[in-house]
Amino acid sequence: MLTVAAAISQLTQAIEPRVSTETVEIAYSLGRVLATDIVATVSVPPADNSAMDGYAFCYSEAAAHAFDLPLSQRIAAGSLSKPLLKNTLARIFTGGEIPLGADTVAMQENCSESDSRVAIDVTVESGANIRPRGQDIAKGHTVIAAGAPIRAQEMGLLSSIGVVTVPVYQRLRVALFSSGDELIEPGRPLLAGQIYNSNRATMIGLVRALGMQPVDLGSVPDCPQATRDILVKAAVQGDVVLCSGGVSVGEEDHVKAAVAALGAIDFWRVAIKPGKPLAFGNVRGVPFIGLPGNPSSVFVTSYILARPFLQACQGHADWQPRVYKARAAFKRAGETREVYLRARLNSLSGAVEIFSNQSSGVLSSACWGDVFVRQKSGESIKVDDLVDVLPYSAQY
Repeated sequence: MLTVAAAISQLTQAIEPRVSTETVEIAYSLGRVLATDIVATVSVPPADNSAMDGYAFCYSEAAAHAFDLPLSQRIAAGSLSKPLLKNTLARIFTGGEIPLGADTVAMQENCSESDSRVAIDVTVESGANIRPRGQDIAKGHTVIAAGAPIRAQEMGLLSSIGVVTVPVYQRLRVALFSSGDELIEPGRPLLAGQIYNSNRATMIGLVRALGMQPVDLGSVPDCPQATRDILVKAAVQGDVVLCSGGVSVGEEDHVKAAVAALGAIDFWRVAIKPGKPLAFGNVRGVPFIGLPGNPSSVFVTSYILARPFLQACQGHADWQPRVYKARAAFKRAGETREVYLRARLNSLSGAVEIFSNQSSGVLSSACWGDVFVRQKSGESIKVDDLVDVLPYSAQY
């Protein structure tokens, strides 16, 4: 079996985006992945401006006149300033452009104005309360690099340099389906031997949360020909094929054999718990990931193994999961595989606790928690040990 690290490496090595690019308006760019570097054509701010409501003046002139100078102009944000008359000061407001000849701003509440003269705060330091040109962004610098996901803050930052549209990767189409005779869709009567299909909804949710486009092909019965047919359909309609179930060693598990017949299986089985029977390969040249069938196994392997691969295919430059440290509020013996425990952080103590039942069929454990605890192969955990913690939503 491959280790988790080796599986992720094999999944993501030498991957290039599998989608073309398009241009979208900034207002519609949330969640998209930037396709090219964005270089600033202006500085932000474009000129020195005041960080406070107050008075702008030349510090050396003020010091020579006992910090008492007459007013010569008023500068509001957005108005054009004039060069400062020698031995005078200007009333200025937050965001107002610093006039030529001034190098310091004193806060208005620390000054006293009377008869068009101002007694300046003598404790103010030279150069205080000025935001210099290019303090945030310097003209000619790369503001955001290709491969970065666009969040609300990136939308604002791009707008601050006058960008109207951005080149982004098209949304990755992930064709997905579930395999199994026992599966029935919610809304229909549940008969003996059947279970409601939760994996389909989990996979759709994962794909949408990543800003990608799910192509929902429903479920397929445990039939070799039906399995081959749906795989061919998925390869036509998707940039990547994702399925749950049918990749284990049972007599009714037909997905792995069908993928091998239509393309190739690059690896099968990973030393992860839950989720050992995971397959990776291709269907007629289209990448394929076969997740296990148990609900918690689907949840864990989707986040730990499928997500980095899908992000790399979408053009993300940083697909590595975020790993933090927290103190364990539990103890647990080591196992031969790398275990991903459904857990949650205690907001008061900062410690991490695990759900009492870590069975691969208990999906409620994932809803109860907000992080995974990564228990490395052979690692025993004692109370107060520092453990690896991976937040569910680390890269959204």
